[in-house]
Amino acid sequence: MEDYIVEMRHITKRFPGIVANDDVSISIKKGEIYAILGENGAGKSTLMSMLFGMYEPDEGEIYIRGQKVHISSPSHATKLNIGMVHQHFKLVKNYTITENIILGQEPKRRFLGLLPAVDVKGTDKKIAELSKRYGLEVDPTKRIEEINVSTQQRVEILKMLYREAEILIFDEPTAVLTPQEIEFLLDIIRELRNSGKTIILITHKLEEIKKVADRCAILCRGRLVEVLDVENTSTKTMANLMVGRDVSFTAEKKPAQPGDKVLEVNKLCVKNSEGFDVVKDVSFNIHAGEIFAIAGVSGNGQEEIADAVAGLLKMSGKIVLDGEDITDKTVRERALAGISYIPQDRQEVGLVLDFDLAENLALRDYFKAPFCQKGILRREEFDKHAEKLISEFDIRSGQGTSTVVRSMSGGNQQKAIIAREIVQNSKLMIFVQPTRGLDIGAIENIHKQIIAERDKGRAVLLISLELDEIIALADTIGVMYNGEMQTIAPANTLTANQVGEYMMGVKSK
Repeated sequence: MEDYIVEMRHITKRFPGIVANDDVSISIKKGEIYAILGENGAGKSTLMSMLFGMYEPDEGEIYIRGQKVHISSPSHATKLNIGMVHQHFKLVKNYTITENIILGQEPKRRFLGLLPAVDVKGTDKKIAELSKRYGLEVDPTKRIEEINVSTQQRVEILKMLYREAEILIFDEPTAVLTPQEIEFLLDIIRELRNSGKTIILITHKLEEIKKVADRCAILCRGRLVEVLDVENTSTKTMANLMVGRDVSFTAEKKPAQPGDKVLEVNKLCVKNSEGFDVVKDVSFNIHAGEIFAIAGVSGNGQEEIADAVAGLLKMSGKIVLDGEDITDKTVRERALAGISYIPQDRQEVGLVLDFDLAENLALRDYFKAPFCQKGILRREEFDKHAEKLISEFDIRSGQGTSTVVRSMSGGNQQKAIIAREIVQNSKLMIFVQPTRGLDIGAIENIHKQIIAERDKGRAVLLISLELDEIIALADTIGVMYNGEMQTIAPANTLTANQVGEYMMGVKSK
């Protein structure tokens, strides 16, 4: 008999209006990297949330190390040596790294031999040693609000290791990381496996699965489709099983037919909160029917350019939209002038998480007719508008238009933002990391939508950390390094290697 550390047998989980998992059975061997692959909303996170005690299955049984268990809570899962890094981190921002890691399991000492006190200083040292042992170096005294996303993820991993987890669940661990950070994390996952841990990797990124996973279970609309040996399976086979149809890995587009100038950015400068220049004297133009993509390693100013054009950041320089100077206009005034904006951070900037789907899909228009009449909001119009977009953009939600957006998968939250912005028919469409956290089927659809917007005569500003995405979609490429535009050239005159050299500052203008 196989040495299975986790067995989930005939698991079914229902929510109002949706069957998230339908009779799913998986068996995971001790010491393997087991990937759970599926589209956004396929039921991957729900299945693993039951293993971590966040939900209880409606039907089915769970066995850990051969013993049947009823996992009633995350703290119970922790006692069974199960840990989970969630897609959206569960950290207290104004606490230090150590305080977050020990939260709920604070080591006590006696102050003056009498009063109980939390031994933070002693634990700082232990956390530093633990982080070095696993190649996850952090400064335990730093507050979460002071560290970047990839370091926050290290904190989540250390939280599991501090609790002596043997079964480590990673939910979409690379969704918010740069390509360099992704490679580093995959190395960490391999090291954890080599040290005897069992890794469960929830993802839809096929290349990452090919690099690290031993086996993968494929879910499609809540059902288990197949369990495959990764080494002997092509990414195309996995993609087709995951989506339930043939998937194209290349974006098909006709040559651009650029029209009039839509956006002019002249001598744009942006400072960060510390007063340092993060965008330095950048100028470019985008025409109707053109996709202008800005490439660059994360942190080189490209996201700040998008935010400045959308009106979210203070700036100096000049921005002209379709002949109108919008430099001093507010975010709403720019939106009404013809800018649609898909931000990098869908949860902080793109959505109101505690509003329902219908309300979020109307955020751009709620103050206009037919959503508002004589100052009164008309719920039936919100629902009618939302039903149309849910159908058109395949937004999956448990309770339709009344689904609270916080409860939706990250990929479906992204689809909602893109749907809301595309239907504005704006002159300028700004896409910042539009496919981050999306599965291969959703990426294919969004690439088609971006190209379709270009073909309708929209000007498109695309910011992406995915070089393959930029090469596939762009008509014109600008490359940022250290806040400066290194080059602007037609996409068909640049190779991926040349773009990469400009991104690293190796090539000069």
